[in-house]
Amino acid sequence: MTLRFKSPLAGDLQRFLQFQRSLGYCYSRAEANLRAFDRFLHRYASQRDIWHLDRAILDWLARKPQRKAISVSRDISMLRQFYFYLRRRPGHNSIREPLWPRLPVKSDFIPYIFSRDNFQQLLQLSGRLRRPPFRASLHRALLLLLYCTGIRFGEALRLRLRDVNTRGGLLFVDSFKGRARWVPFHRSLSQELESYLAARRAFASAQPDDRLFVGKNKRTLPVNTASGTLRRLFCQAGMKPNKGRIGPRPYDLRHTFAVCRLTQWYRQGVDLYARLPWLSAYMGHQDIMGTEIYLAATPELLGLASNRFRRRYLTSRQERSRERE
Repeated sequence: MTLRFKSPLAGDLQRFLQFQRSLGYCYSRAEANLRAFDRFLHRYASQRDIWHLDRAILDWLARKPQRKAISVSRDISMLRQFYFYLRRRPGHNSIREPLWPRLPVKSDFIPYIFSRDNFQQLLQLSGRLRRPPFRASLHRALLLLLYCTGIRFGEALRLRLRDVNTRGGLLFVDSFKGRARWVPFHRSLSQELESYLAARRAFASAQPDDRLFVGKNKRTLPVNTASGTLRRLFCQAGMKPNKGRIGPRPYDLRHTFAVCRLTQWYRQGVDLYARLPWLSAYMGHQDIMGTEIYLAATPELLGLASNRFRRRYLTSRQERSRERE
């Protein structure tokens, strides 16, 4: 077994990672955090003759006091799993359990739901991007893909040309954070993507394994480059201040997609309990619980839900009146 960790607990961390993946968990983000903890522990142990894991865990969690509580909570959850895994291993049952900090496990962040006017404004601003000329086509296509399909920002940037079928109106999204899946889309998006692909072919190589979205290097579109450009568009549109963490994020386009789909179903009067599993599968979630966090209440959605409840209440009341007669 090749060890990818270097701390005194390298073997245990490697086995823990393999154990989690044997249970079917992707564990990609947690692996990055395990590596960060391993690097910290490697330095921590080398600077001390005697050290204890419970103290090292708490020192690692406190390493960046400016981090959000929700981010620290995720690290605590990962390390708690590792600690209990370690306790079950031979020779480790005497390890002291850390005094885990009590922090909120849910984020209080309120997603930004883009209106149609908001999105049209972003498209207009993206058309003014210059240097290189391909940049305007690139970010228009990226915005439309995120808004119309609700795929994750990282999933969009990892798409390859072979994953896009404009004639059939299908994307193949490989497994990353959730399920690998086929994502159908409307013919209007097909036309937009065809226009983008023509500009892309004139700009860079267009082999099946090449990335759909490419930047200056003509091979990939870095996450920081793409997110930075979208954030500047949000600022230019007056949706976000030039400094600070408030205002929309690129990921809020995924929230907007989910809310728009739910709103449309309300308008159509469909059975939401029957359709929510469809939305969950489309968005790549393992279950409906993963989809719930995207279903923010907007004034329009609350109004539609209230009207549906009122209609059903009045219908039920009329039926009871007829029964009494």
